[in-house]
Amino acid sequence: MMITFDHITYQYPGADHPALRDVTLGLPDGCFALVVGSSGSGKSTLLRCIGGLVPHFSGGTLSGTIRVHGLDPISEGPGGMSRYVGFVFQDPETQAVMERVEDEIAFGLEQAGLPRDQMRVRVEEVLDLLDLAPLRDRVLETLSGGERQRVTIAAALALRPRVLVLDEPTSQLDPQSAEDVLRALVRLNEDLGLTIILAEHRLERVLPFADLLVYLDAKQPGALAGPPIDLARQLPLRSPLVQIAEALGWHPTPLTIKAGLVFSRTIVQPPAPQILASPPQIPESEPFLELRGAYAAYGSSVVLRDISLAVRPGEIVALLGRSGVGKSTLLKTLVGLIRLQRGRAFVAGQDTAGRDIAAICRQVAYLPQDPNALLFAETVRDELLITLRNHGLTHTNAMHGVSPDTLLERLGLLDKATAYPRDLSAGERQRVALGAVTVTRPGALLLDEPTRGLDYLAKHALADLLRGWQAEGAAMIIVTHDVEFAATIASRAMLLARGEIIADGPIGHVLGTSPLFAPQTARLFPGTGWLTPDDAIQALRKAT
Repeated sequence: MMITFDHITYQYPGADHPALRDVTLGLPDGCFALVVGSSGSGKSTLLRCIGGLVPHFSGGTLSGTIRVHGLDPISEGPGGMSRYVGFVFQDPETQAVMERVEDEIAFGLEQAGLPRDQMRVRVEEVLDLLDLAPLRDRVLETLSGGERQRVTIAAALALRPRVLVLDEPTSQLDPQSAEDVLRALVRLNEDLGLTIILAEHRLERVLPFADLLVYLDAKQPGALAGPPIDLARQLPLRSPLVQIAEALGWHPTPLTIKAGLVFSRTIVQPPAPQILASPPQIPESEPFLELRGAYAAYGSSVVLRDISLAVRPGEIVALLGRSGVGKSTLLKTLVGLIRLQRGRAFVAGQDTAGRDIAAICRQVAYLPQDPNALLFAETVRDELLITLRNHGLTHTNAMHGVSPDTLLERLGLLDKATAYPRDLSAGERQRVALGAVTVTRPGALLLDEPTRGLDYLAKHALADLLRGWQAEGAAMIIVTHDVEFAATIASRAMLLARGEIIADGPIGHVLGTSPLFAPQTARLFPGTGWLTPDDAIQALRKAT
């Protein structure tokens, strides 16, 4: 075995219970292993053990033995293991050292003392492999979250490690970019024998590529491991395709859309619903959020071109598009973080030109891609209380009698109320930041990749929370690469390409007819307008 865990138990400093409990596991040389589990189940901790980051960087207590390529990560430490293990963290923002893309990729090679001619070859290889050549001279701070994620992966691959460990590497990538990255990893795995260990919440993206599945349960000791086709139905976390297969009795369990189509094409489907031809259903009220002829740029580079949109109270709009097309920029223009070159922005009917950003943010909650940018308090509860104080509010006049603790309970964070926010998992930090920006009960929510780091159960809870705010009249724009979540929560979708809105309409029409952004259910049953497993299962049961 390339990697072995023998009765590993690890507990972070000050934690009430171990992050890993009695984990015994073997990962063979050359495997492509997918590590799954709910938020906080220990996935990131398991990965960090492989690179020697635990316990060297985090402290705490660890018992049991680990071997990676015959080495002991505990004694070798991160420095010794870096010759064999490449690591890509959940937050690419925290892993960058240099300013420019090409310099960032070359930095690790310089530290390893690689000759200049070899460095140039390796940098060119990974730039081409991850489609980063057009970005080689860009400053990292000007890149989108997805572009930065690809740069981080490239920097790790340039070192040509024996083992590549990736913690949610597709969390900020659009569907096409995610598939491109995963196929690149598969090529490295198959052609060079690179061992890939990858943690990911979006099973629908990664299951088709993995040959080994590892499941961690926060409530149970040990780990469950085996071929994906054997474990897919046993786990509480299931991709939409596996949910449909289980409900309709498909055997063996299909893990790819190609395999699923063998079953779905045998089903006599009812006529396609009228939603595919119907116009957008927009509530009859004045827009709460509006852009008119908006242009925005970074320096001389125009990012948004002639954008006009209106979102009304009680409307949830999913904003989708490839990485770097301007989705995050669009949100920032609405709260005044980026000023328009031309055009106008309105919040609650008031022009935002010249308004103070803090005043706008009393009416509009903005959750950026990186939740760490909003976390600075000593406890989770304090994050919410500080926001209220900064806006001159108390929980009674801001939340209509609902306390911050009630909001934390809705977010599944009440048991973390006294925890230090930055010690939490990525998914938990995302929910803390969401609580901090929504505790004032604003009239609109702008959420940039809110499902980053969330498992399926946490996403269901988030969807329920958003529906509650929708019922109370909040207008929402959700920027996301998670098409499955968009299909669940939004009634309307907009596609952004090259800074322009190229599609705007009912979610079933925009996603159901898109070859790039269609969810798994729409791919299994094209032309039906079904977007979620529940759509398909209920319709098929009614038809029989």
